[in-house]
Amino acid sequence: MTHLLIVIIYLAFISLGLPDSLLGAAWPTMHLEFGVPISYAGAVSMIIAGGTIVSSLFSDRLTRKLGAGRVTALSVGTTALALYGFSISHAYWMLLIWAVPYGLGAGSVDAALNNYVALHYASRHMSWLHCFWGVGASVGPAIMGWAIAGGMNWNGGYRVIALMQIVLTAILVLSLPLWKNRAAESAGGGTGRALSLREIVAIPGAKAVMLSFFCYCAVEQTAGLWAATYLTLRWGVTAEQAATLASLFYLGITAGRAVSGFATFKFNDAQMVRIGQGILLFGLVLLLLPLGKYPAMAGFVLVGLGCAPIYPSIIHSTPAHFGADRSQAIIGVQMASAYLGTCLMPPLFGLIANAISVSLLPAYLLLLLFVMFVTHERLDRVARP
Repeated sequence: MTHLLIVIIYLAFISLGLPDSLLGAAWPTMHLEFGVPISYAGAVSMIIAGGTIVSSLFSDRLTRKLGAGRVTALSVGTTALALYGFSISHAYWMLLIWAVPYGLGAGSVDAALNNYVALHYASRHMSWLHCFWGVGASVGPAIMGWAIAGGMNWNGGYRVIALMQIVLTAILVLSLPLWKNRAAESAGGGTGRALSLREIVAIPGAKAVMLSFFCYCAVEQTAGLWAATYLTLRWGVTAEQAATLASLFYLGITAGRAVSGFATFKFNDAQMVRIGQGILLFGLVLLLLPLGKYPAMAGFVLVGLGCAPIYPSIIHSTPAHFGADRSQAIIGVQMASAYLGTCLMPPLFGLIANAISVSLLPAYLLLLLFVMFVTHERLDRVARP
């Protein structure tokens, strides 16, 4: 039964990734149909991110009340409903409405699943599960492209993904007895009093892990968003080559997490984070030095590989750092910090690039990496059991 549950959780992580890249894949078609500027995707994305932050912050209270299994099923069902809402939207304002449940569903399931796996499974599963998230994020645009090319339009792409989420919701509902059978589930959020945000932030090490997560997601999202532009404007790489290299950045993260799962047999979570930061630093040095376009291309691939073990390893170490009874609360604020970094820091670099130069990207990422390193080392000292 334990093996069956982990299979279902792997499916859930694929499901988490499926919707994440749909808007970007479909928007070139969607904005023409709605008759709105291409920049209007930002408002939809911000509403989704805002909902995700809110639901992440309330994940502790919700998981203690309902349990991880029910929260996962409810959240995936909510996301399925929102995706179906997108598929029947024929005006831009309808997208803004459906973006609310879209974000609310994503944050709760992300925090609940990550905490459940951190409590009940070995570190390798956390790495492999986030690798499967990458699989879902890669498959989503492929399904959207297939739907558009096949005459189903972007509405059909959203409808297909919504149907997949509905099927997974049914599987999750049927699997609820498996979640209850885990004897330690109550340690992660089934009982006890939910902590307020003020109480969570006051926990020793909480501020450090929040800032560390903020910086990590800022690095990942800023690099992913601006890699192609940097290569094109800084080194004269063609748009086609730059787009390919930008995709290799994400491939590096996905492949790196697959390899990281095996590396956890030898290294603990803190060591995995440091290894990732070291690889990331090497990649940024290649970007920073005036060595030409090929070392710069290799640098972005290494940045992706370096990012791979950091997120899952910090998440998995949360119960060890803060205790099983507080891990759901901490992971909730970690998720909120992550989404905040994703929202704020890539656009901030866009302003810097516009005002000064896109060549500052490696220095910008290096500063974020430095803060991430300092705060993670502080976390390892302050919150060590």
